[in-house]
Amino acid sequence: MNIVSVSTWGLGLFLGLMTFLFIFRIVLTWYPQVELNRLPWKLIAWPTEPLLIPVRKVIPPLGGVDISPIIGVAICSLLREILLGQQGIITMALHR
Repeated sequence: MNIVSVSTWGLGLFLGLMTFLFIFRIVLTWYPQVELNRLPWKLIAWPTEPLLIPVRKVIPPLGGVDISPIIGVAICSLLREILLGQQGIITMALHR
């Protein structure tokens, strides 16, 4: 395996993991008593929170419902498809 395929695999793994963490954050919003500053929940909040803060500045919680994790899932899924999908930018560049 060359460095390009390893980095492509790593990017796909990273975007897939972030999507999974955002989905887990969506489930955690159903349980407001969960403290995201305590383990094991901190392992989910720590990598996702820096990406959710800018989204919350643009789209604040609506009626007490924070939709930023849903937007996070959408962004990660879109990036993964645009970059690594069947006709993604990186995929097409590698298979010239």
